[in-house]
Amino acid sequence: MRLFDGGRAPNPRRTRIFIAEKAIEVPLEPVDMGRLEHRSETIASRNPLQRLPVLELDDGTVITESIAICRYFEALHPEPPLFGTTPIEIATIEMWNRRIELGLYASVAAAFRHTHPAMAEWEVPQVPVWGEANRDKAVDFLRVFDAHLAGHRFAAGDAFSVADITGVVAVDFMKPAKIALPADLANVARWYGEVSARPSMTA
Repeated sequence: MRLFDGGRAPNPRRTRIFIAEKAIEVPLEPVDMGRLEHRSETIASRNPLQRLPVLELDDGTVITESIAICRYFEALHPEPPLFGTTPIEIATIEMWNRRIELGLYASVAAAFRHTHPAMAEWEVPQVPVWGEANRDKAVDFLRVFDAHLAGHRFAAGDAFSVADITGVVAVDFMKPAKIALPADLANVARWYGEVSARPSMTA
């Protein structure tokens, strides 16, 4: 088994944090995305979308997409549960992970990919007006999230989950995307302070 890893890029990082929370060892194959190594034959032959991370199992099976990889490891190592255990926990975590992916994670990514000069070769064509619109969309979602967190310790309730991993990676990626976290979102600030202090966040 080996995990082709893309360093500080959001999706590879999301997967590494999940693995660290599980306290399992997975051999990493570093891929330098700055040098466009994710477009090499090594990656393209395993993932035609040329995206990371890519998990290759010992029998040659390839799994791509960060959440799919996380679900694979959850099935192998169910403790601690990061996708929930009861039907309501599973559904609630799925709901909030999806909301955060669509409302925040994707918006931050669009802002970065469509406005940052370094992404001009990656995002063809760049649509700056779409990037700017997504800055506002990300902040709008954070206000909804802040109201939710007024009554919940973590994104999907009282237990840390994959939804929190998605959220903290998105918030951290706001800095390179040049999106400021509004100072009045006290509940988001409280949540972020707690989850970002977890040891897994350095993975």
